[in-house]
This record gives sequence, C-alpha cells and structure tokens, in this order.
Amino acid sequence: MTIIQVQDKKSRKEFLDVAHHIYKDDPLWVCPFDNDIEAVFDPEKNNFHKHGSTTRWILKDEQGKLIGRIAAFINKNKAYTYEQPTGGVGFFECINDYKAALVLFDTAKKWLQEQGMQAMDGPINFGENDSFWGLLVEGFTQPAYGMTYNPPYYYQFFQDYGFITLYQQITNHLDVNKPFPERFTKIAEWVAKKPGYR
Repeated sequence: MTIIQVQDKKSRKEFLDVAHHIYKDDPLWVCPFDNDIEAVFDPEKNNFHKHGSTTRWILKDEQGKLIGRIAAFINKNKAYTYEQPTGGVGFFECINDYKAALVLFDTAKKWLQEQGMQAMDGPINFGENDSFWGLLVEGFTQPAYGMTYNPPYYYQFFQDYGFITLYQQITNHLDVNKPFPERFTKIAEWVAKKPGYR
C-alpha cells in the first residue's frame, strides 16, 4: 500500500474520488458536493485555518487503485483546552480492510504527534459540527445532505483502533412524499382560526 499526501490538483481529485469507489454500489449514499468538501481545506473559505492547520492523504493498493483517505486537523483554539493536546481526524473512507484503515489512522496519528498533539478525536470536520461529523453506528438509511453516512464496518475499525464514544448525535428522517397525518391538518386548521394568527 502507498500513502500519498494531498498536495496537488491530481491528488485533490483522487481524495474526492475515494468515496465514489467506496459507495459505488450503495444506493443510500448521498454524494456531497466536491466544493463543500474542498472548502474545508481552503484557507480562503474556512476561517478555522486562521488558528489551525490541516492535511490529508489518500491510500492506494499495490495496483495503484484508490482504497482509502483521511484528513487530520488541529484547531489551536481548542486543542489545548483538553487534558491532553487533542487533534482530529475526519473524511475517513476505506475499503473493508483493517490493515488499510491502520495505515490511514497511523499516518494521521503520526502527523498529529509531530504537531505536538497527544490525543486524536474523530471522525470530525475542520469547522463547525453541522456536517461531515461523527460516525454512523445504527439506522443505516438514506441520510439528509451533509449528515454522516458510512459503511457499518467503520465502527469496528474505529473501536479496534481505540476510539471511544464521547457523545451520541441523533439525526432524524422525514419522508416528505408521505401525506401528513390527518390530525396534523386538523391542528393546523384549528391554529389558523385563532384570533390574531396570520
């Protein structure tokens, strides 16, 4: 396996392409816009670069096929507020091969250690926690755009590497193609008749 740091246009495109290889046969995956992902790594578009740094890698197998990716982040405003200086990892994608996952995790860990970090949090985003954040562990249904979606085997990869759950994030799904229950319509009509309601 070969790990490659993303540093040019070709490797940036390959970083984006990894997810397409992982999810090519998964009808539930909602592909994020390339620009939304690239904005995270662009100092002109992401203010977190003013007080932090990030890097990312792709992983290829012996035949040169894309098999994984990961990014590492340091938010200096938060890194030193923990017991141990803590960096983060995110945008993790990997084939179902723990050896490949180890290469990705170890690469990110080494970079974070070189930057003075003693702990690693993830999967997170280098920015706000409203998208590209967390690990889906149950409820593998089609997500809303920007919500976490990953293959079920990722959970075991993260656990086996030593990650622990710090908190649970819950997302919900509402099928807007189904009609509202009749009682909702009745409540809405009742509220609309109230004096002063517009």
